[in-house]
Amino acid sequence: MKSLPKFVCIALLVFSCAKKEKPLFDSANKFENELQSLQEFFHIPGIAVSVIEGDKTIYQNYLGYADVASQTKLDSTFVFPIASITKVFSGVLMQKLVEEQKISLDAPIQKYVPQINAPDSILVKHVLSHTSQGEVGKRFYYSSRFGILTAILEKASGKSFDEYMRSEILEPLALQNTHLLRDSVQVNQDNLKIPTPYILDNGTEKGFVDYGYSSSAGIVTDLNDLKVFNKALDDNTIISEKSKKLMFSGLNENLPYGYGVFSQQFNDLELIWGYGQYDCYSSLWLKVPSKNITLLLLANNNLLSDPARLIYGDVTTSLFALSFLKNYIYQIEDMVLLESIEGVKSKKAYKNQDFYTKKLLAQALAESFMARFDTSKMQTSAALLEKVFSESPDYLTYANLNLLHNLTFLKDVAFYKDLGEFNQFDKKIEEVGEKVLKEDPENPYANVYMGVYYDRKGNIDKARNHFQILINAENFSKNWYTIEAENWLKNQKD
Repeated sequence: MKSLPKFVCIALLVFSCAKKEKPLFDSANKFENELQSLQEFFHIPGIAVSVIEGDKTIYQNYLGYADVASQTKLDSTFVFPIASITKVFSGVLMQKLVEEQKISLDAPIQKYVPQINAPDSILVKHVLSHTSQGEVGKRFYYSSRFGILTAILEKASGKSFDEYMRSEILEPLALQNTHLLRDSVQVNQDNLKIPTPYILDNGTEKGFVDYGYSSSAGIVTDLNDLKVFNKALDDNTIISEKSKKLMFSGLNENLPYGYGVFSQQFNDLELIWGYGQYDCYSSLWLKVPSKNITLLLLANNNLLSDPARLIYGDVTTSLFALSFLKNYIYQIEDMVLLESIEGVKSKKAYKNQDFYTKKLLAQALAESFMARFDTSKMQTSAALLEKVFSESPDYLTYANLNLLHNLTFLKDVAFYKDLGEFNQFDKKIEEVGEKVLKEDPENPYANVYMGVYYDRKGNIDKARNHFQILINAENFSKNWYTIEAENWLKNQKD
């Protein structure tokens, strides 16, 4: 039998080796599959998504519907209300005024808006960084006071907020599809195509558009204009590198919010981000500066943002953010995003165990939120939490407000759905609540969670103590939690 020619043997060897090479990690395909799973999980009718690396869009897609009833597909012709991502634009405007020496971040807000009669201790930078409540400048509490900056921007610039936004950002960057949304008349006049708003209640129901704008919210835009704005920030086109660094770092590097934008460390990464949440729209803007990569997400219900409790200042509670980081930054190939109860029982170890734990906690938080609509998700949330507690038993080392929210929310669902007391995590609720409040005694969320918890346990004295802290806390704007405390105390007297 004749042997094969030498050149054929070499060719076969090369082909054999090539076949055994590990295929390249397909970030876009894996991300898209997970995004579709999350869209289904959260019942989001339509999602617009873009991933930008440098000045290149490496992934962009429109998933689902702009209108469910007519089966109108979402596409690039639609603009979305981005709610609080408007704050990023306002933060840029504030830095412009600082560069032009028309405003000082260290000036009392009273200097610019004397009509609100604020104490001199509250400075512009405190409102801009959400540190104006409680002990001024010390702690982050997401606050409606940010809206005060509308009048401050107008006073310092000598223009209306709309005019100043146009002259400094919209027109210089030629953002053709970005508008401050006034009313429904404007929608018709400017022929704005806004996806139908939806709210999840008794199934997916048609919702409403929030009209009106301020420094806090009100912009409608699309992926392409957001890409231009994002690139202008990267290139220091609108504000200088020094101003951008100040905006991103803010008052204190230990706080989760800079000047108009969130800023946090996650493992080895700096994350710069903002989110938007109306009742019927939500959005996410997430940058990883060291990798020069950005995620943009827009949706026509609130569930892209609300379940993750982004208001507490941690973007890694968002499954959308974690999917992006998993696929585009860490490229973790063998880790599923959404675990089943059966999957949770596996003993598989991962190289990036910290990320895995974070993912489990993020899903547990999301499952507890969605249990409002499907109580079987309580079991999944509980199983995920038990998995984390079994693998990382010293839970007080990572206990935080999000974990407390998750644990108490499961009890809320059980209470409102008449499912019994759900005492599975009571000991942990008490210990986590104590830890959170030891670090931050006036935290309004922790106090209302623990007040409700002890009220339902029948410990009226402890409940009263937490509700009284909410009422007696100085320099806090009235919010839903203060109203809840007032109503509880009133009912006790009655």
